[in-house]
Amino acid sequence: MFRNIASDGFIFSDPESPGDISRDSKPGCIIAAPSFPAATPGIDEDYVFNWVRDGAITAMEVAKAALPTGPDGTVQTLNDYVRFADLCHSNAQPTKGHACFTIAGEARPWTEQNDGPALQSITILAAYDQLDADTQKRALDLVNSNVAFLLGVYEEPTTNLWEEHTGYSFFARSAQLRCFEEVQASTVAGIDKPAGLQTAIDWLRQALDGHWDGNVYVSMLADPGDGGRPSPQNPVVSFYDPNIDIVQSSVYGGIPVTDTKMLATAARLRSQWEEGGIACYPINKSDKEQFGIGPLFGRYPGDVYDGDTAHPVLGGHPWALCTCNVAELHYKLAAEIKASGEVPLDELSAPFFAQSGIDASTAWAAAAEALTATGDAMVRSVVYHSDHLELSEQFDGTTGFERSVHDLTWSYAAYLSAMRARAEAV
Repeated sequence: MFRNIASDGFIFSDPESPGDISRDSKPGCIIAAPSFPAATPGIDEDYVFNWVRDGAITAMEVAKAALPTGPDGTVQTLNDYVRFADLCHSNAQPTKGHACFTIAGEARPWTEQNDGPALQSITILAAYDQLDADTQKRALDLVNSNVAFLLGVYEEPTTNLWEEHTGYSFFARSAQLRCFEEVQASTVAGIDKPAGLQTAIDWLRQALDGHWDGNVYVSMLADPGDGGRPSPQNPVVSFYDPNIDIVQSSVYGGIPVTDTKMLATAARLRSQWEEGGIACYPINKSDKEQFGIGPLFGRYPGDVYDGDTAHPVLGGHPWALCTCNVAELHYKLAAEIKASGEVPLDELSAPFFAQSGIDASTAWAAAAEALTATGDAMVRSVVYHSDHLELSEQFDGTTGFERSVHDLTWSYAAYLSAMRARAEAV
């Protein structure tokens, strides 16, 4: 993962202009992957850019890693990250929700994604005590600016997590909710707490509830166009659900892992990719029969992306980060059950728990152990199919071999995040 984080002594060149040092990376830039078409045959995507969301998710793992500090007692990688994030923020256009930047910190023509400023703020708050004094000042200004921006747009549509549709995004709303809640609870001196913060928190909780269609949380709701409230009967696309970003809303956003509607959605996700499911990956059947590991998870049943947009494949492939995120859900839920001594089992969550052999007769300690074992089987499938512990974006749904862009930064961050959650669970 660290090979994808620039420093003053570890520099990336722009693949499109390798001789132009003005376009070289600035310290703190976190590239999505070192993969671009000329170096990755069969892949037409260039990932040598800094996405706000991916960078925040990666920097969170740096903040949580208890890294050795420098002579000043701070972590230089985190100082660099905040400074680069501040540079991108100053260059962001057309809005401060701009999603993607060059390695030199210039805005890349792309989309506006209002989950990015929220996730960035959450990470900066987590990293704050590991920053030097000057960077802490920048961090405060950046978080306050992000919150002010989000308070102006949280009710509006946005481009979603997978950068494919615009509408009312469950994931973006969950990230904004967590951001506002953590800012509200923050004891860091200098963090603004605007008057509208609690109103926004209450509104987002109600809006997230409105994504429930009776069976799953709907990932993206369409703008009704008449000023009315969007509803699950008005989704963006029908083949988009159940979508893995609902689980990611518990990993990265403000949805509790004990939310039984989210667990019902997670159960439907798993069933669609296992044997007998509408989008079954043959590798999941093979892994289960041969090794008792898995399953691997993809994004959503109608996915066609595999790194080569010129040759889409209906059904897509499983992703390393998606699988690690679902494993993390199981670990976090196990930890919650151990802490409370209660299993959140009801009519909605029963199918989810049944997938781990848990029912109403299962004691809470045994349930926590079973959930941990389920998460372990998923992570073992990621490790088994990795290329000598290096992770690409996806695994082939039939052969299990890695495919799409190589060394995806988010894949490593998701694995590390899952392992942190596992440590708390056991």
